[in-house]
Amino acid sequence: MKITFYGHASLGIEIGGLNIIVDPYISPNPKAAHIDVNALKADYILLTHAHGDHIADVETIANNTKATIVSNAEIAGYYANKGFETHPMNHGGSWTFDFGKVKFVQAIHSSSFPDGSYGGNPGGFVIEGEHKNIYIAGDTALTFDMQLIPLRTSLDLAILPIGNNFTMDVEDAIIASDFVECDTILGYHFDTFGYIEIDHKEAVKKFFDAGKDLMLLEIGASIEL
Repeated sequence: MKITFYGHASLGIEIGGLNIIVDPYISPNPKAAHIDVNALKADYILLTHAHGDHIADVETIANNTKATIVSNAEIAGYYANKGFETHPMNHGGSWTFDFGKVKFVQAIHSSSFPDGSYGGNPGGFVIEGEHKNIYIAGDTALTFDMQLIPLRTSLDLAILPIGNNFTMDVEDAIIASDFVECDTILGYHFDTFGYIEIDHKEAVKKFFDAGKDLMLLEIGASIEL
């Protein structure tokens, strides 16, 4: 499993020869200007919620690749009405795709499209594929519901927002990693805007002092599990 960071909360995931894009907000992000959205491969697009900083490039990528859009029922319905291939989900439900099993889990946030229309309830994803399991928290506060995840899935990586203001901060993300019982963390949803700028060295040190490994990737960089 290969995971690429495209900035903000945007990810590329390669599993068994298939490509997944998560929350594509790339072309409007000046810090991701070196990423060519039109060159991205996608068999699936996973969306945690409907905010503009998570869906900006959905239609471009879906038009280019014919990817299936996976999200909550409202977001899936929104894109299905535009003629895109979709797979609707809701909290607590799971589905086995050709790349692995996906469960849609709780997130505490808000969700509306840029035009103000209803975007359903936000969520996160637990993905089990290629003998590696990851949790993509989405935009969320710290929540006790995270403790439910390790009851069913042993995680190899937790992808957690750490930018504060709109989501958890570093300290809450450390607690979240305890809740999901995973000490290997990829941080995201930081530095894109002034509200969510962080001190990288301080964040890494706080996780290290808690016995955990926080990875902060450069935009376009990848890790392999």
